[in-house]
Amino acid sequence: MATDATPKFQNPDLLPVPQPPDYNPAIVVSPSHDGLHFWQFMIAGSIAGSVEHMAMFPVDTVKTRMQALGSCPIKSVGLRHALRSILQTEGVAGFYRGIGAMGLGAGPAHAVYFSVYEFCKKALSGGNPNNHAAHAASGVFATLASDAVFTPMDMVKQRLQLSNSPYKGVLDCVRRVLKEEGFRAFYASYPTTVLMNAPFTAVHFATYEAVKRGLLEVSPDSASDERLVVHATAGAAAGALAAFVTTPLDVVKTQLQCQGVCGCDRFTSGSIRDVFRIIVKKDGYRGLMRGWVPRMLFHAPAAAICWSTYEAAKSFFQELNTKQG
Repeated sequence: MATDATPKFQNPDLLPVPQPPDYNPAIVVSPSHDGLHFWQFMIAGSIAGSVEHMAMFPVDTVKTRMQALGSCPIKSVGLRHALRSILQTEGVAGFYRGIGAMGLGAGPAHAVYFSVYEFCKKALSGGNPNNHAAHAASGVFATLASDAVFTPMDMVKQRLQLSNSPYKGVLDCVRRVLKEEGFRAFYASYPTTVLMNAPFTAVHFATYEAVKRGLLEVSPDSASDERLVVHATAGAAAGALAAFVTTPLDVVKTQLQCQGVCGCDRFTSGSIRDVFRIIVKKDGYRGLMRGWVPRMLFHAPAAAICWSTYEAAKSFFQELNTKQG
């Protein structure tokens, strides 16, 4: 009896594996990344963040210039005017002022960002790929951690990006800010950054996972061959939508980080409400949407680059682990 039963239990047809109600194995074609080590998530995220921000840095410079004018009684500057102004006065090099600060901050911040996201997603979703609430919550936790790392360098970067910036470089900016304004100046925008990035990340990750899932469902047979396109498309859609929704808070963040530099107002209070009120008083409600075009132009391709690079790095580590295992 026992010997007769052995081959039966080896028959996969007699051992159906229960799946979640909305689980469709036909569309789960990308390799599982659960086997990656924590340090591998950090390296993948660091590479993705650095590639993303370095590639799109000129667009970020244009956005910063447009938003920094918002606290001053100056009429709105369009995207074309901002581009022409930078090229005429500073040349191509003007688009890359502050890139050193970005290089120092983007890698570590994204390492924290993606590793925390992966950890929380696994813990909160219970393995369900359709749990969008878990994806959104994981994104919020990730941004709380990464913003604590990135905010100081982001402040330095934006001050260096300004036209006629008084700082000679990253170290000069850090020294002068510490001497003239104190350590707290590096985190003056942190509450605003968190308030902005929490909904930004929630929208971003939820949209990314939903669009990616939808694209895989449209063409499950070819999804394996089009994995890079899927990640890039989903990332672009997520980045553009999240960027547009959170532009007003990004304007406030830029004002706080650039206050007192190049003619921008210095705020007696770091209150988000007070900064909002000043911007609306001087530039109307349109001032809160200053720079939304370059912000979307930045985040759509940046997210596509970031997610594609991140998933490619994860796949590399997955194959490496398989070979070593």
